[in-house]
Amino acid sequence: MSAPLLLSPSDLRGLLPSRGDSTPDTVRILDASWVMPNSPRRPHEEFQKKRISGASFLDLDDVASPHELGLKHMMPTEEVFAHACEKFGISPSSHVVIYDSHGVFSSPRALFMFRAFGHTNSSILDGGLPRWEAEGFPVEAEPPVDARSSSYPTPVFDKETIRSYEQVVSNSSPDPLSDPVIELVVDARSHGRYLGTDPEPRPGMSSGHIPHSFSLPFNKFLRTHTAPNSLTQYTTFLPVPELRQALVDAVGTEQADLVIQGKRSITTSCGSGMTAGILWLGLKLLEAPRVALYDESWTGYASRASSKIEKSTT
Repeated sequence: MSAPLLLSPSDLRGLLPSRGDSTPDTVRILDASWVMPNSPRRPHEEFQKKRISGASFLDLDDVASPHELGLKHMMPTEEVFAHACEKFGISPSSHVVIYDSHGVFSSPRALFMFRAFGHTNSSILDGGLPRWEAEGFPVEAEPPVDARSSSYPTPVFDKETIRSYEQVVSNSSPDPLSDPVIELVVDARSHGRYLGTDPEPRPGMSSGHIPHSFSLPFNKFLRTHTAPNSLTQYTTFLPVPELRQALVDAVGTEQADLVIQGKRSITTSCGSGMTAGILWLGLKLLEAPRVALYDESWTGYASRASSKIEKSTT
């Protein structure tokens, strides 16, 4: 079963019991909030104080595989993913609904993980916890209760959803616009970091970009809202026509059409593989069939001395 990629707060509320706020076994809600390493926020502590009723906390740095460069939140093994699902009370038939406390930030990365392991009965809450509250739905402040464990057979990971360093390097050598076999690479970092004019948030790391990649900052796929009678802001995905225009602005009309038609594959990248999930999900909303994610992203790429780094002023 394949669930909608996006749910509104009303959609999610409709999945829950009509009375009370307990979550049925058929729906499992996960808070996948994550922040940059230099942020003072503590998502797990925030979850302990406020959450959608019945939610469990998914730590994307914990449900991950070790990496030779020490990178965080890399895709887990099939066994690690299955064990995490069992801990959260998720069965193969569960509708998994994922949210974060920004609106749209880290939840798409978590959704990417579920979809890559074949759990297509999964969605994100578009607008996350701030939109849920802004639209008047209740939150829970009592200490969370651990979910009842479940059984989750070891799934099969779709290797076509991830690109490795070696694949990205071999793909970036020729000019992608001159060869339809070559994948496009879109970079979700800010345009200044892509150009090399702004520093990376990770000390000592060069900014710049992978040769022949395209700048598509993740916020180009999002709209910012201010909650009524509040200073709280949150993000949601743009409507499909505006998503398409953002892709066109980044890669041009011809290439955007080829991607959406499935005649050219595309890989998303960012700083560490997190906001690349936003571009992945936006492209999926455009129904682009051949979308992958560079798991290491810029942190892995720029950490290797052999990597070619381009900088530019436009």
